[in-house]
Amino acid sequence: MIEIMDTTLRDGEQTSGVAFSTHEKLSIARLLLEELGVDRIEIASARVSEGEFDSVKKIAQWAKQHGHIQKIEVLGFVDGFTSLNWIKDAGCEVINLLAKGSLKHCTYQLKKTPEQHVADIKQVIEQATKMGLAVNLYLEDWSNGMRNSEDYVFYMVDELKNTPVKRFMLPDTLGILNPTETFYFCKKMIDRYPDLHFDFHAHNDYDLAVANVYAAVKAGIKGIHSTINGLGERAGNAPMSSVLAVLHDHLNVKTNLKEKQINSISKVVETYSGIRVPHNKPVIGENVFTQVAGVHADGDNKKNLYYNELLPERFGRTRQYALGKTSGKANIIKNLEQLGIELDDAMMQKVTKRVIELGDRKELVSLDELPYIVSDVIKNEQDNPVIKVLNYSLSLSMELRPMATVKVEIHGKIYEQSASGDGQYNAVSKALYKIYKKLGKPTPELLDYQVVIPPGGQTNAIVQTIITWQFNGKVFKTRGLDGDQTVAAIKATEKMMNIIES
Repeated sequence: MIEIMDTTLRDGEQTSGVAFSTHEKLSIARLLLEELGVDRIEIASARVSEGEFDSVKKIAQWAKQHGHIQKIEVLGFVDGFTSLNWIKDAGCEVINLLAKGSLKHCTYQLKKTPEQHVADIKQVIEQATKMGLAVNLYLEDWSNGMRNSEDYVFYMVDELKNTPVKRFMLPDTLGILNPTETFYFCKKMIDRYPDLHFDFHAHNDYDLAVANVYAAVKAGIKGIHSTINGLGERAGNAPMSSVLAVLHDHLNVKTNLKEKQINSISKVVETYSGIRVPHNKPVIGENVFTQVAGVHADGDNKKNLYYNELLPERFGRTRQYALGKTSGKANIIKNLEQLGIELDDAMMQKVTKRVIELGDRKELVSLDELPYIVSDVIKNEQDNPVIKVLNYSLSLSMELRPMATVKVEIHGKIYEQSASGDGQYNAVSKALYKIYKKLGKPTPELLDYQVVIPPGGQTNAIVQTIITWQFNGKVFKTRGLDGDQTVAAIKATEKMMNIIES
């Protein structure tokens, strides 16, 4: 069983521009412990501010009421008893004591000898124990310590291994390690101190945080630190979503994490932090369970050829089949199955053609939009129309009337006219009216003009324009579908012209 400590509220809040309110911190703490099932959470650094003190105090009060107080941890410093008193007064019972894990930090930042630093640490640990506080120990800059001053690291642990320190926490503070080094250094620590509990704390500066987590657990590390959405200073920390997937799938180790909760908690933290999750972020990204290529959907229909172990249902999500220029019949079938719609082969080809036309303009069709395309194809598709809008040019300028030039083919002959109007579509209508007047053809009356956007409000693919006409005493509607409202209206008008022509 690997122990998971989440530090979103401490290390994650060091992300540039991120500052959680007290209410947000309490909400995230509850979600992490009671919904996601992390073993421990690090919620703050001691001595930061009065506001931070109040937040920690409220979380501690909630944690005591719900039996979680031993799972709440606060970063403290080797500063005599100042951090200890701050943490105790806030109502917490665990300090994560920040000591120096490299000789360089000890020498140039503290300006102390290793012996002096150890003496100071022991004094804090002794006082913490008297105050009833449990102690975990960070060896800050441990990764550089192992690279450049291994004897110093071993001296520190040798001197502190018999103190009441519960966990020795090994941070790659500057994100410098690669998986080979991580395995080697962690294995050295574990082999030398087999009875100690070691945590590993990764940073993502080389985009290797999750790979280093894998290596650390492979080496025998017992605890992993992580943050929701990979929040953290600089390039961030190891993202919880990827960590849990790698631990469960590649290392086959158990954790207390509830996979189905990770996506919803990710969304909450995304909202509170204001840091957007990239659409291609593994496990939690908007697009990672969306397939566009038709060949993949076809493979999913045939023994799940394109599935891997990362099934979306594990993480409280569903697989989607987006519709774009690489979509084929299989993608559309998958979406229609969700909608409960069946089409024959001929109609399916027409719907597929329409989706590809939209995809050629770099637009994706969502599940909400697909019924509009199906409806448009079924109700309005015209074979061999006798009237075709071949080309049009629209111009819109400030304080000038919109202009339109339209070229149409009517029974094989080409006609072109220009006109101005009160709007772009009005200018198109007037240009067409000029052509019809020159030919002596009757024109219908426009009764209503309606624009419909599919639900969700985030589409960039589909606008449906529905125009109601009256001609020879009959009222009828035509629909146009496009990413642009005016173009959709032109398509609806072309359908109208063919209807009255026939």
